[in-house]
Amino acid sequence: MSTPVLTPPGSLLDAKLKKSSPGKIGGIIFGVLLLGGLGYIGVKLSTDLSVVHSASIFPFILLGIALMIALGFEFVNGFHDTANAVATVIYTHSLEPHVAVVWSGLWNFIGVLTSSGAVAFAIISLLPVELILKVSKGSGFSMVFALLVAAILWNLATWWRGLPASSSHTMIGSILGVGIANQLMQGNSGTAGVDWEQVTKVFKALLISPLVGFGLAALVFLLFKLIAKDPRLYKAPEGTKPPPFYIRALLVLTCTGVSFAHGSNDGQKGMGLIMLILVGTVPTAYALNHTVSASQVQTFAAVSTQVAGTLGNYVEPGATLQEATPELEHFISTKKYEPGVMLALQQEVTDIRNQATSYGSLANVPSAMQANVRNEMYLTSETLRLLTKLGPAMSDSDVKVIANYKGFLDKSTKFIPTWVKVAVALALGLGTMVGWKRIVVTVGEKIGKTHLTYAQGASAELVAMVTILAADGYGLPVSTTHVLSSGVAGTMAANRSGLQMSTLRDIALAWVFTLPVAAVLSGSLFWLFNLIAK
Repeated sequence: MSTPVLTPPGSLLDAKLKKSSPGKIGGIIFGVLLLGGLGYIGVKLSTDLSVVHSASIFPFILLGIALMIALGFEFVNGFHDTANAVATVIYTHSLEPHVAVVWSGLWNFIGVLTSSGAVAFAIISLLPVELILKVSKGSGFSMVFALLVAAILWNLATWWRGLPASSSHTMIGSILGVGIANQLMQGNSGTAGVDWEQVTKVFKALLISPLVGFGLAALVFLLFKLIAKDPRLYKAPEGTKPPPFYIRALLVLTCTGVSFAHGSNDGQKGMGLIMLILVGTVPTAYALNHTVSASQVQTFAAVSTQVAGTLGNYVEPGATLQEATPELEHFISTKKYEPGVMLALQQEVTDIRNQATSYGSLANVPSAMQANVRNEMYLTSETLRLLTKLGPAMSDSDVKVIANYKGFLDKSTKFIPTWVKVAVALALGLGTMVGWKRIVVTVGEKIGKTHLTYAQGASAELVAMVTILAADGYGLPVSTTHVLSSGVAGTMAANRSGLQMSTLRDIALAWVFTLPVAAVLSGSLFWLFNLIAK
């Protein structure tokens, strides 16, 4: 077994890795992007808020504080996950740090802008529905603040130790904590704690992706050794000398791909929470998607009539109903289908149709009604999601009709303004510029017992890029940190160069403790914030 080989103190490589900033050129480029982005955000935000007429300044103050905390989470996310994207190109000298960070930030930005929002709302779907419906009240704000503060605290703690812990893992743990705390605080009232089916789906993706990263990176590295015989590929970086041109091009390409994939997947994790903040503080501007036109509303009305008729086919004879909304909330909370659910759903669909058509477009819905209409749409959408699994068996044609209608609902409530994506991308990039060094050193030197070679870096990055993009296509949140660090470990194992068990132990402990620690933190903060909000 070889002993750990670390960068000698005082060497050119050591000096390079100890740089505390990305350099003047990178700073200037990012500064220009930052100023331009802030200007764009300011203009768009002021335009959106121009329709808000409030006698109190408190909602705007609360909005500012909440956005700062949410973007702080993305900033710290940049310390961890985004830094992994630049780790191999910086460590192997394929790109200078100031170039790598700005280049990665640019592709993060593009990835965030082109993201579908599926991952963002997959995260939101894990939260108790009744808290989402009360997002403008004390318990809703307590939920959002507890999630974000707990995630930031744990991410900072693991970053300080130089551990590539997962921001995705942290966020899932925080959501579990809030859900469980909410259930305990409500006693036996039947409110939802956590949608365990959705949690299981997300957790499987987080669990399997590191194993995929380890195995595939090992295979790709062995394939490298079989095909590419250039001995330079299997040596550690010497001084600050860049790798051979073709491997350098591959490393830059994979860094680009991982940065884009990270933006399109990991960059979405805070977006859903930011949208909850916007809906909770200024529902007039953000509760409904105002870009839905009058003609689209007319189409929506026709589809609603069709769906109401379809649902009527499954209403059981003798079914009675008092109020639709409590019936649907109870169904979502208990996951138990009862005869009144279908009748309540049919009535809710009809009510939403009548409201939408009476106002002509979503932008014309009165300020006082925006949040209410959104809640009805969101509740109906979540009911339809569960109905196909828990309700009566439906024909394929009826399932398609319902899915088409649900798409209209989701377009009206599950949207992300472009300025939010720009803000998240800037926060990620700024975080990477500040905190890249610790994670780069861990990935390059502390996972294996030898320095990371060019072929190992390329193999790990290539697998990370493909894995994250595939997960994004399925709307599953995965961790850039877990996939890449496990990929590096896989290449070390394939090369039989040995693994530093102390580092792997620390990473494994961080992986094991992230869920319970984040859950306890967020649950405790949720309880505390609820006491303050009363």
